[in-house]
Amino acid sequence: MKSILITGCNRGIGLGLVKHLLRLPQPPESIFATCRDVAKAAELKEIADKSGNVHIIELDVTDTKSYDRVIQIISEKVGENGLNVLINNAGIANKFARLNLVKEEQLLDTFKVNTVAPIMLSKACLPLLKQASSIYPDKGAMNISRAAIIHMSSSLGSITDNTSGGFYPYRCSKSALNAAAKSMSIDLKDDGILVACMHPGWVRTDMGGINATLDVDISVSGMLSVLQGLTENDNGTYVQHDGKVLPW
Repeated sequence: MKSILITGCNRGIGLGLVKHLLRLPQPPESIFATCRDVAKAAELKEIADKSGNVHIIELDVTDTKSYDRVIQIISEKVGENGLNVLINNAGIANKFARLNLVKEEQLLDTFKVNTVAPIMLSKACLPLLKQASSIYPDKGAMNISRAAIIHMSSSLGSITDNTSGGFYPYRCSKSALNAAAKSMSIDLKDDGILVACMHPGWVRTDMGGINATLDVDISVSGMLSVLQGLTENDNGTYVQHDGKVLPW
């Protein structure tokens, strides 16, 4: 892949993705890394200052009116090559809550970040993704070198695997994101754009907490390995960092 857009790169999994992509034998020519405030993303800025491949874009994903500006910035860099990959990584999570403790504003805020924003940003990026797909030499192939939308989901979005309850805002937002991804995989199939949901595992980040079972490097290296192996047979799949397919 020549170009990739990743949201939520100031820390955690997003930052890890940027680091690991740069370590590839053939890194993407353009890595567009978004964050809400560059001033609070010191490590990402240091990486961008040292690498001509990384371009930081300030973006609050809930500000959908700013998407046109983001697309313009990317378009000026990629030109007729378009955008190969969008990774909708930015997300928020609330603390575990039973039904009697859940709040309306938690539901609305979480849905806006975790569900609405990925759908609307995918829509905004569609012309660039279609352009990248259209110039790929193998019109029968689907992979991240051609064009792909990857939604960072969670096993907590699985209805089948929900055996502990709670987490209403987060679970519901990720289940809805999974449903949207499945629809995208059908709607964009004829355009050669692969769509998949990825569960990074329970990762030790600000969101995952200190008790999580995976560190960022293990999660990200596993996810990149899985992503590089995706084909048309994996379109619309729901898969975790080690390649295991998850139940919806």
